Amino acid sequence: MKNEYDVLIAGSGVAGLYAALNFAPDVRVLVLSKREQTLCNSFLAQGGVAAVVDKTNDDYRLHIADTLIAGGYKNDLRSLEILVNEGPEDVLRLAKEIGVDFDRDEAQHISMTLEGGHSRRRILHHKDSTGREITEKLLAAVQALPNVTLLENTQLCSLTPEEGGFWAGLLTPEGWRSLTCSYCILCTGGIGRVYPYTTNSAIATGDGITLAHELGARIKNLRLVQFHPTAFAAEQGRERFLISEAVRGEGALLLNCNRERFMERYDERGELAPRDVVSRSIMQEAKRTGSESFYLDIRFRGPEFIKNRFPMIYSRCLEEGVDITTDLIPVFPCQHYLMGGIDVSVYGDTTVDRLYAAGECSHTGVHGRNRLASNSLLEALVFARRTTYDISRRMRHEDSGVAVPAPAAPSGGKPLPPGHRTAVRQIMQKAWFVIPDYDAVREGLAQAREILEDLRGGGYAVTTDYVEAKSLATVCVLILQEVEEERRRRSEERE
Repeated sequence: MKNEYDVLIAGSGVAGLYAALNFAPDVRVLVLSKREQTLCNSFLAQGGVAAVVDKTNDDYRLHIADTLIAGGYKNDLRSLEILVNEGPEDVLRLAKEIGVDFDRDEAQHISMTLEGGHSRRRILHHKDSTGREITEKLLAAVQALPNVTLLENTQLCSLTPEEGGFWAGLLTPEGWRSLTCSYCILCTGGIGRVYPYTTNSAIATGDGITLAHELGARIKNLRLVQFHPTAFAAEQGRERFLISEAVRGEGALLLNCNRERFMERYDERGELAPRDVVSRSIMQEAKRTGSESFYLDIRFRGPEFIKNRFPMIYSRCLEEGVDITTDLIPVFPCQHYLMGGIDVSVYGDTTVDRLYAAGECSHTGVHGRNRLASNSLLEALVFARRTTYDISRRMRHEDSGVAVPAPAAPSGGKPLPPGHRTAVRQIMQKAWFVIPDYDAVREGLAQAREILEDLRGGGYAVTTDYVEAKSLATVCVLILQEVEEERRRRSEERE
């Protein structure tokens, strides 16, 4: 028996595409996109990718120190050293081999910017749409590979472990499909849609984390959710576009409802404090002033600089009726990133045999309690590549081939009633936003467990909507359970 694919990769963001690119030409790879190939969080990343490529003015130790400070010194030091030491080679490879067009100065040296929490200018960027540039160039490179198959609008719904690999159950535009693979890498992104407002794309529903949890993989630090302090405060819509950290890195001032600077009241680093500090400061200032109106002011940099450095942000704000060359930018914190996830080793393997994870859905420990700006794309590159090392090593020494028949395809079932997702989002926003409400955590956990029990046992038809609703409810329960367990542990330690 030979499996249909050697490696199945769920997700076509930077982690999934870079992993596909790093396999040998004789490895048969399948890359799944839940929707269109470019709908992913990687595509939305604005600021850039952090790496020590200027060794004259920067140092690996400084990048490690900055990341440790931002992460509250709860980072996994081994993973962090790998990230910072190996990352520059991956980033430069993007420019030299993949054709990523990082911005350059007049002397054609790569231009680097500064972001909150960084002590040096080490952020490589393409205007203010770095994620889009990297994703598009990686996608073009992967599409040219004869050993890689890419499927759009295909949802990975189930993985059944067998000796020699997995049976994977897929929802495709043509219906249910089962196929075999020897290894699986989950690169399914974050959990943003578990909140009412998020900078994440529509695919970020925690599907990979839920699938890994149901297989028995260890999930770690899922409660460590990052809230970005400066999402555009739109009046409508669930998805909030980001006003990049780089805007403050280029000097933008953060103002309260009275158009006054306030950050130095809370932290001496001012606007360039790490994200969690700025988000908490905004919430405290909102309580002090009785207003949730906050603004960024970049006008003093002038129209030419603003339009050239931040063309995408300028354009998106114009669509909302805000000209950032003459107007203040309304901002407010919202969900942005997940530091926890599927627990993995430094080679991306989980506690389930042949199951790997990379990117935001994984937990490498590099970020600690709070991710430093622009370390996410770096993590996706470094650890996605490292998954390919371990899988390739195993392929040389192990036989693969699932010999048992495919599990029965799901059939029938009731239509999913509305309201489950909305209820989960309301629970999370009330209980586990920037400043937690622990009473709401207990109440919300009981409610979320009821929702998840109904989804699991309600006899609903297996559709993409059902899979995503179950994923969101699962993530909600896992986060709030972890919060309660952590609080109980600390209470026992105090006693």
